[in-house]
Amino acid sequence: MTTTPQDVTEVAEYDDLQQKAQRHLWMHFSRMSAYDRTHDIPVITRGDGVYVYDQRGRRYLDGLSGLFVSQLGHNRQELADAGAKQASELAYFPLWSYAHPRAVELADRLAGLAPGNLNRVFFTTGGSEAVESAWKLARQYFRSIGQPERYKVISRDIAYHGATMGALSITGLAAIKGMFEPLVPGSIRVPNTNFYRAPEHGDSAEAFGVWASEEIERALLREGPESVAAVYLEPVQNAGGCFPPPPGYFQRVREICDRYGVLLVSDEVICAFGRLGYYFGAQRYGYQPDIITVAKGMTSGYAPIGAMIVGDHLIEPFLQGTTTFLHGITFAGHPVSCAVALANLDVFEREQILPHVRANEGAFRATLEKLNDLPIVGEVRGDGYFYGIELVKDKVTKATFDDDEAERLLRGFLSGALFEAGLICRADDRGDPVIQLAPPLICGQPEFDYIEQVLRSVLSEAWGRL
Repeated sequence: MTTTPQDVTEVAEYDDLQQKAQRHLWMHFSRMSAYDRTHDIPVITRGDGVYVYDQRGRRYLDGLSGLFVSQLGHNRQELADAGAKQASELAYFPLWSYAHPRAVELADRLAGLAPGNLNRVFFTTGGSEAVESAWKLARQYFRSIGQPERYKVISRDIAYHGATMGALSITGLAAIKGMFEPLVPGSIRVPNTNFYRAPEHGDSAEAFGVWASEEIERALLREGPESVAAVYLEPVQNAGGCFPPPPGYFQRVREICDRYGVLLVSDEVICAFGRLGYYFGAQRYGYQPDIITVAKGMTSGYAPIGAMIVGDHLIEPFLQGTTTFLHGITFAGHPVSCAVALANLDVFEREQILPHVRANEGAFRATLEKLNDLPIVGEVRGDGYFYGIELVKDKVTKATFDDDEAERLLRGFLSGALFEAGLICRADDRGDPVIQLAPPLICGQPEFDYIEQVLRSVLSEAWGRL
């Protein structure tokens, strides 16, 4: 085969980028020792619809929407144009004692979409900041109304709420916390809603939900309800592999929070903006939070932004006298990001994205559930376009993998094999080993079929290796 000058140039460019990446780029939550002269860093260069392409031109179905972000897929010119237009008019101005039109318009629009009286929007640049902002607000709010002893938060086991020190403190993943201790004090853990791994607490999902919600009340009583400021819950818990709520769970949690005067924070950094077929997961499951934290899908990834959306009662102490919420972020509510978020919501409405997800989620579930015939698949669970597939050694006993086995299975084989087969998803062992899927919301049956076919092939090979 003849090598052309173009081939030589492309190889040189590829090698040059690899050398620079391996010498200078520090990737997030990545085992850097995994990349060396024989293991290249995947470099994604462009996207189109539900697909992305690497530096060598290979195509991959973006089965995780980047990182639960790319709701509308890639190469949406109208979103890029909205950002460019805003940058040409006003590229930046802070929200510290000022406003700009796009922040005002986006706050108004989010308040109109949010459930109940969640009418105030405090912008951030991402999800961890939104979670951290909500804890700071809860603390100052209770001080402002004469309850300074309320500072603690309750969250669920294995739940991930962010990487900043406050958000990490709320996180229920011990393995990623130890090296940063001591963390912010006052974070308490309760069980999550993984019914697959906790059937002894009820012979039905409803009974399990009663037990899981009452565990929150028991934690409140152990700590002293007067010391607890907030309960943080995701509509569908991400870490551990997509734990949906049992029937009635959130309604009972709301009653418990009201009984003891505790705020309910719905952490929807992943679950908002269509992931579950609604703008907010709280709407899908029919509960009213005091605060919703959001980020990721608000712009479908075309610009960074986050927010906490809060009830009218929480801003009330700050609307009188000299009380100020002593918190701010330089790039929060960035004009370009707000403009892109507004354009993103326009597309949601024009293309009926939410009805599309609700109409197709049953087909997505049914397609993934075909994998239940594989001996390595223990359970397929999730809602909307957000699913986890738990992997087991024995379907009857639900025996899971030990740490060494999970390391060999996930990092030693599955992560690389799925990528090589053309599917980007997450092979995760924060909890029991799972494969996570959250494709762009524009996907339909052809994409579902492709995901199932790739998973079937790779998981079958994985079982053969075991």
